[in-house]
Amino acid sequence: MKTVHQLKTCILAFALLPLLATGADPNPPAEKKIGVLLVSHGSRSATWRGALIALEDAVRPRIVTNAIEAIKTAFMEYTGPSIATRLKEFDAEGFTDVIIVPVFLTVSPHTFDDIPTIIGQKTDPKSLELLKIENIQRYTPCARTVLTPNLDFPDMLRKNIHRRAQALSSAPAEEGLVLIAYGDETYEKEWSALLDSVGRHVEQSAGIDTWSHCWCGHIAHYDPAKTTAAISAVLAVKKRAIVIPVLVARDEMFQVKIIGDGITAVPDNQSRVVYKPDSILPDPDVEQWVVSVAREFAGKITSRR
Repeated sequence: MKTVHQLKTCILAFALLPLLATGADPNPPAEKKIGVLLVSHGSRSATWRGALIALEDAVRPRIVTNAIEAIKTAFMEYTGPSIATRLKEFDAEGFTDVIIVPVFLTVSPHTFDDIPTIIGQKTDPKSLELLKIENIQRYTPCARTVLTPNLDFPDMLRKNIHRRAQALSSAPAEEGLVLIAYGDETYEKEWSALLDSVGRHVEQSAGIDTWSHCWCGHIAHYDPAKTTAAISAVLAVKKRAIVIPVLVARDEMFQVKIIGDGITAVPDNQSRVVYKPDSILPDPDVEQWVVSVAREFAGKITSRR
């Protein structure tokens, strides 16, 4: 809910605008000023943040057109600018509508509960406690907000992982694939199903017929041993393991420390493990998804009276 101060601000921002016009239709369609906000989890890694800013820069020429006037990036935690900061900026610049695009791999409480609570669309008790603990500001903007679906497009991910695995593969019949994702305790079943669909696709398209997956985030308590175990399971039946981080961007804590330490613990890892500490981004398909979903929701807003 908006506070009294916010309601007064919104009234001043929007209710007085029609009074500036004279001799016009008494009930004209409201002028819409639409912005797009890309929202990501956040990281202390400058490399990680740079990849998300690069995504914004890459899509800006295709998004900022007649219907959409601006695009910004915000981070949920660990770094800024925050979601609240960006929404305040949109309000100050007179935007009437903000399309919020969550750049998250798949389902999680962040997009179902935390972000809607941050922007005032929802009041989730667990999320409110998280915001308090993490000192994350909650802000209900004057602008109308709409939250788009997650970056949960299996075909895009399948193509991304296939491309990266094929680049590291030299003898598919002798290799197995190890997919390492952050994971989510609440939706572990959905995450596992997504990674299994990727493994099946790589088998069909690249001939790598063995795969395993594991988590490197809080569900695994950030334990490199989980990575070691997943690699060892593949190496029990294959000569080499191709390790792919299924992470949106590169964060040294994950790609280098957690996954890297897990690989180091594997016997004969230099000859039996193939690994590149990269990430899903950059990816033209992710860029196109951002452009498409922003345009789709902008069309819905402009057609609304």
